Amino acid sequence: MKRTLVIGDIHGGFKALQQVLERAGVTQNDTLIFLGDYVDGWSESSEIIKFLIELSEKQECIFIKGNHDAWCEDWLALGQTPDVWLFNGGKSTVESYKDYLPEDMDIHLEFFQRMNNYHIDDQNRLFIHAGYASMHGPEREVYSSNYRWDRTLWETAVAMDKRLQRNSEFYPKRLLLYKEIFIGHTPTIDIGMTTPANKANIWNMDTGAAYTGSLSIMDIDSKQFWQSDPLPALYPNEKGRN
Repeated sequence: MKRTLVIGDIHGGFKALQQVLERAGVTQNDTLIFLGDYVDGWSESSEIIKFLIELSEKQECIFIKGNHDAWCEDWLALGQTPDVWLFNGGKSTVESYKDYLPEDMDIHLEFFQRMNNYHIDDQNRLFIHAGYASMHGPEREVYSSNYRWDRTLWETAVAMDKRLQRNSEFYPKRLLLYKEIFIGHTPTIDIGMTTPANKANIWNMDTGAAYTGSLSIMDIDSKQFWQSDPLPALYPNEKGRN
């Protein structure tokens, strides 16, 4: 059976990625949609990128670019190492590349450059790392940085009255544009949830793998999901982004 599976923020946790792919029983028939933030946090960022490049040669994969991926891309392309990046997981990413040859790093750079800002499938489901501010959707977004940084979309969904129906005149117009929206970027552990969180028509797949949470993968049709062990248990001698 062919499935479409969506994966939340990984943040250098290669062991967690291997676990969820195994626990979900992923095969080459499955389409995998990654919501970004592959790097920065745990110690295996470069290993993840190498693995994903190889995985994309075996099956259909869609890679969304996160804010941490944009930072890493700037470093690979221009050598930029802003303090805000290094302090938020970038240091571990740089260290993970210490034994790489320049030509191998160029291959990784090309991978980052090919990533999508967002993806819309044939059922009008949107996949984006963070969000968008435009009332007309990400296609009309004025500031492309919102694809990777916006939190207002998720905050709006969390703050909504549960009784508010889609046909209400007060239902947020941005949410009406798509059947469903799948995001990462803002950990669900911020609202006390350790599993993928559904608010309005948004599914948040960032279950805190950068910190104390787990990595999650979900079948977008059945909503069945699988999770890794908490990342601190997989990397007991590391701190992640804590």
